[in-house]
Amino acid sequence: MHYSRLAVPLVAVLALSAMALPHSNIPRADNHTLNRDRADAVKAAFVHAWNGYKQYAFPHDELHPVSNGFSDSRNGWGASAVDAFSTACVMQLPDIVNTILDYIPTIDFDHTADGVSLFETTIRYMGGMLSGYDFLKGPLSNLAQNATAVDDLLKQATRLANNLAYAFDTPSGVPSNNLIFPSGTDGSTNNGIATIGTLVLEWTHLSDLTGNQTYAELSQKGESYLLAPQPASSEPWPGLVGTNVNLTTGQFEDAVGGWVGGDDSFYEYLLKMYVYDSTRFSTYKDRWMLAADSSIVHLASHPSTRPDITFLAIYNGQERIFYSQHLACFDGGSFILGGLVLKEQKYIDFGIALVNGCHDTYASTATGIGPEVFRWVENSTAANDTNNPPPPADQQVFYKKSGFYITASDYVLRPEYLESVYYAYRATGDQMYRDWAWDAFVAINTTCAVGSGYAELKDVNVHGGGGYSDFMDSFFFAEVLKYAYLIHAPATDPMQDNSWQVENNGVNQWVFNTEAHPFKVHGPPI
Repeated sequence: MHYSRLAVPLVAVLALSAMALPHSNIPRADNHTLNRDRADAVKAAFVHAWNGYKQYAFPHDELHPVSNGFSDSRNGWGASAVDAFSTACVMQLPDIVNTILDYIPTIDFDHTADGVSLFETTIRYMGGMLSGYDFLKGPLSNLAQNATAVDDLLKQATRLANNLAYAFDTPSGVPSNNLIFPSGTDGSTNNGIATIGTLVLEWTHLSDLTGNQTYAELSQKGESYLLAPQPASSEPWPGLVGTNVNLTTGQFEDAVGGWVGGDDSFYEYLLKMYVYDSTRFSTYKDRWMLAADSSIVHLASHPSTRPDITFLAIYNGQERIFYSQHLACFDGGSFILGGLVLKEQKYIDFGIALVNGCHDTYASTATGIGPEVFRWVENSTAANDTNNPPPPADQQVFYKKSGFYITASDYVLRPEYLESVYYAYRATGDQMYRDWAWDAFVAINTTCAVGSGYAELKDVNVHGGGGYSDFMDSFFFAEVLKYAYLIHAPATDPMQDNSWQVENNGVNQWVFNTEAHPFKVHGPPI
């Protein structure tokens, strides 16, 4: 069956594609009119996706844009609405903001028929509500029509945290991730560092807003085992640790890891906790620096056919495995942010190299969108190294040109490349990164737009994307469209950038959670 692509409520996109500037080695000057038009085009894409979700799926969790159906993979609490909230705020779309604001107080966070992920619920629901609260109590208070509903955002976040808090009731305090409301778990005996270590920002911020330190204490107790890993063998290089932690003992069960899914946002939050409050979380920053320095020395890898490209390997002990994911493309942004707040150019430079590598994964495919999983080998990789196999015969030509080969070719509307390109632009002011973000947005808009929204692709290396998976995840609203918008967004006041932008006037007054929900920092902006 043929599914027609979006002709456009995005008229601007078609016109702007013709305006896209050819790439050259000569830096281009800033073009305020072009940037505003691009930001408006991204905003139009957001409104289109929202309208489809609102018509066919709200208040369910996700839109199925091909069939105009819906699903509830996040407990039926309206994940797409809550994830869209902070993006609608920064885009200053009052009708959408107030629709979501009126809805959130009606969510019944006490009941669900499905299992609850502590991690996903924290980053999406709690993160979305706290970010909306910060905006509507702060610089965007003019958007809210119902002040009582704004207060209810914090009440609902607190209610949700109270329902989740039993997850930390383990012998060690390391939380269970997979919950069965009202008081059960799935029986897992361990948890991973991303799902343990990506709670502290949200739960600490909730404590700072409510004055109830219980939430911060719970999340920081679990984190404490990650900051002082045991046994020593679980830390193959300083700062780089294994993945799975025992709920009873708090000890690591392996020494397998990297900057990929399952580990990624643990490292991200080590730095972001320091940005959130440098007076309380310098230990977190120290651990991030250890991990960053070890990654530069031990994990940086250059493909055999493209030594100009830099990727980060994963590891099993001190054995490196040349494997990465779209998820890992956040890493460049993390290094760049680290360089900005620590005033260390080496981290910015390395982060830029990682952004360039992920750009290659986009620029090399038929759709202009990067794949879910890719691999490579180095010049010194042995032919019989079973952990680092060479590219298959049908990708030899592709590998020679691109420096990676694809092992999972789908695209599930992920944001990490756009995220890191955004940080690269904020650090350098180089308009090239705006062009890269625009190229990615146009590719996504051209290829993923179908029916009432945007759908996942089956094969990014086939023209047209190889067909659709009928699903639009909530993070498309929260992350993809937010980063694509912010990199081009005009300042509210021509003389001052919006305060929530990264590196606003040389400091960070806000910090983004891993779902791209901005929080007002608690400590002095750095």
